[in-house]
Amino acid sequence: MQAPSVGGVRLPRGNGETVRLARGASLADFAEKIDANPSALVQALFHLGEMVTATQSVSDEILELLGGEMNYNVQVVSPEDEDRELLESFDLSYGEDDGEEEDLEQRPPVVTVMGHVDHGKTRLLDTIRKTNVREGEAGGITQHIGAYQVESDLEGVKRLITFIDTPGHEAFTAMRARGAKATDVAILVVAADDGVMPQTVEAVNHAQAADVPIVVAVNKIDVEGANADKIRQQLTEYGLVAEEYGGETMFVEISAKQGLNIDALLEAVLLTADATLDLRANPDMPAQGVAIEAHLDRGRGPVATVLIQRGTLRVGDSIVAGDAYGRVRRMLDENGHDVNEALPSRPVQVIGFTSVPGAGDNLLVVDEDRIARQIADRRNARKRNALAAKSRKRISLEDLDSALKETHQLNLILKGDNSGTVEALEEALLGIDVGDEVELRVIDRGVGGVTETNVNLASASNAIIIGFNVRAEGKATELANREGVEIRYYSVIYQAIDEIEKALKGMLKPIYEEVELGRAEIRAIFKSSKIGLIAGCMVQSGVVRRNAKARLLRDNAVVAETMSIQTLRREKDDVTEVREGFECGLTLSYSDIKVDDVIEVYEMREKPRD
Repeated sequence: MQAPSVGGVRLPRGNGETVRLARGASLADFAEKIDANPSALVQALFHLGEMVTATQSVSDEILELLGGEMNYNVQVVSPEDEDRELLESFDLSYGEDDGEEEDLEQRPPVVTVMGHVDHGKTRLLDTIRKTNVREGEAGGITQHIGAYQVESDLEGVKRLITFIDTPGHEAFTAMRARGAKATDVAILVVAADDGVMPQTVEAVNHAQAADVPIVVAVNKIDVEGANADKIRQQLTEYGLVAEEYGGETMFVEISAKQGLNIDALLEAVLLTADATLDLRANPDMPAQGVAIEAHLDRGRGPVATVLIQRGTLRVGDSIVAGDAYGRVRRMLDENGHDVNEALPSRPVQVIGFTSVPGAGDNLLVVDEDRIARQIADRRNARKRNALAAKSRKRISLEDLDSALKETHQLNLILKGDNSGTVEALEEALLGIDVGDEVELRVIDRGVGGVTETNVNLASASNAIIIGFNVRAEGKATELANREGVEIRYYSVIYQAIDEIEKALKGMLKPIYEEVELGRAEIRAIFKSSKIGLIAGCMVQSGVVRRNAKARLLRDNAVVAETMSIQTLRREKDDVTEVREGFECGLTLSYSDIKVDDVIEVYEMREKPRD
C-alpha cells in the first residue's frame, strides 16, 4: 500500500493500530512510537496548517489530526491512566486493595465541615477542638487546611473522629471538592436564623457527587429568629430528608458559640458512619494516603499534612506524593508532638519531602528513595508537558498575521504560603471571563516567598507577581524596583480576584457604539466654484455638528456611508452646530446629493463595559 503524502512529504502508513501517547507529548515522542522521522511529521503538520517544532508539547487535537492522516488511531492517555501505568511499571498501585478480610481493622471516620460563609463552620471546629483558629484570619475566612482527631463516646466506647478543616468560600470550590473525596462523612452547617444559602446548596452538591453521607448541624439555635423546622423543610428540596420526616439524614440542633449539643453531633457522625459505611482498613500494608495541605517552612523545609487512608506510615519510610518525594524524617500530630507511626485515618505533619507536594496528591510508600525519585521525576516531566500543551495557543497559517500583531495578554506569577491556596487562587483567576480579546496566563506558581528568580522571570516575560500571605525574600524587592517588576501582595483572595479582573478589563480594547445626533433634510443645492456643492438644509431633529460623521439616505435607503460634514454655516457665519428647527448650509465629503435627501448625523461613543 502506498505511503500517505501531505504536501509532498512522505509519511509512514499505519494499519489502523492504536498509538498511546501521554497528554502533552511531542512529535518526537510520536515519531519514536511509529519509527518515523520527526522532521517529516513537522513538515506534514506545516502543510496541514500547524507550526510545531519536533520537541514542543502539542495538543490532543493535533496528535489526533496527524494520526488520522497516517491511518493511526492516536489515543491520548488521561493523566490518571498514565499515572496508574507508571506505578504499575514499578509494581505499585494506589487503590482499595486492602488485602484479606481478616487483615481489616476498624478505622475512625474522616469528616469535612461544609456550609455557607458566616454560618459558623470555623466556630464549630473551634468548639470541637477547644482552640481558636480565627485569630489573625483575613476577613474571617479560613485560608489554610489542617486536620486533627477528637475523641467521642458512643454507647460507652471511646471512638476517634478525624476532622479535615477545609475553607468554606466558593473561590475554594476545587479544594472543597477534593476535601470531599478524602472524606467519609460531611457535616453541613446551616444557620437556623438564615436558612439555606447558595453555598449551602453548593456544599450539598459536592458531598452528593462524592457519594458522601451528610449530617446536618443546624447552628445558632440560641439566636433570636432561629427556626430549625424551616431548615429541615428547605433541605428536603435537595434530597436531605430528616429522620423525623421518615428520611435517613440526621439533623442535630447545636450552638457552636454556646457549645450546645456538640457531643450529640459527634455521636450522629459515628452513627451515620456505622450505618452507611464499612470503615475498615489494613494497617499492616505499606502506607497510602492523601496530602491535605503542604507549605514551605523556613526552618523545616517542605511540610505536608498527610491523611493516612490505609497501611501504616513510619518514620524512615521512602515516600512519593505527586511530583514530590523524600524520606519521612519526622512526623508530628495536631498538637506538635512527635509520632513514630500513623495508622489509617490518622492525620500527621510529615517532614522530609524534597519539594512541596500539591494539595490532594496521593501519597505512597515505596521500597527505596531511588524509586520515589524516579516516579516523582516522571510525574514532574508529564506535568510540565501537559501544561505546555494546555497553555500553547493554536496558530494556523490563516491567522498567523493576526497572531504576530500585539496580543493582549496578562502574565502572572503566583506565590503563596501553601499549595492549596495557590492552586485555588489559580483556578479562580483562570475562571475570570472577559471574552477572547484578552488572555490570562499563569506562567509560574509556587509555595514560599517571592525570590529573585521569580523577579527575573517576571522581568523577562512582562509578568506581574502576586504574593498571597507571603513577602519578597532578601534582595528580591530591590531587584523588582530596579527591573520595574510589579509585586502585588494580598491576604484576602477575593481582593486579588477583583483587582486582576479590573486589570484584564482595562486591557480590553474600547467598545464603541453609534449614537444618532440628528437629521437634516436637503431643501436646495447651490454650486460654488471654491467649495463645490453646498446643501441648503432644514434640521428636522436633534443637532447637526461640524466634522461629525454622517450617512446619506435617499427614500430611506442608505446611499453613502461614513461621510463627514466638512463645513457648516448658519446664514453667513461659520458655526459648530445647528439645532432642530433651524436652516443651515453645509458641505459633505460626498458630491452625489439631491434635493429631499436626508443627512443622518451620528458619532461613535465609547461604551462602558459591565
